[in-house]
Amino acid sequence: MAVQRSGLPEDAVVLSHAEVAALQDRLFQLRCAAEDIVTAADDRAPAEDLRELAGELARAAKGIEQLR
Repeated sequence: MAVQRSGLPEDAVVLSHAEVAALQDRLFQLRCAAEDIVTAADDRAPAEDLRELAGELARAAKGIEQLR
């Protein structure tokens, strides 16, 4: 493992406090979207509603993937 003078590995990713907070917000949105699907399934929601909720989950996950 290569180490730079700062003591961090060469491939380390450093996030600011604001970036960490934004990531935490996105992860919270992702969890909430997943929980919404579970709740809807438990309530025997129509397939159309589940499909819509699954789309929201996919959009939340895609937003996290685009973190750069």
